[in-house]
Amino acid sequence: MNKVRAYFRESYHELVHKVSWPTWQELQSSTMIVLIATVVITAIVWGMDALSHLMLTQYYKIIG
Repeated sequence: MNKVRAYFRESYHELVHKVSWPTWQELQSSTMIVLIATVVITAIVWGMDALSHLMLTQYYKIIG
């Protein structure tokens, strides 16, 4: 039981004293980068999906 208690004590100490947390400005900047990247990647995937749908629709019209 002492090992478990020591583990939690050391973990708390590490989180409070050794981890360098980002500032509010850094956090906002990183969040904006993630949001923009998500929108761009979503647009790319949507475009690929729409293009493949169009191509397959045309292919099935020719075949079918």
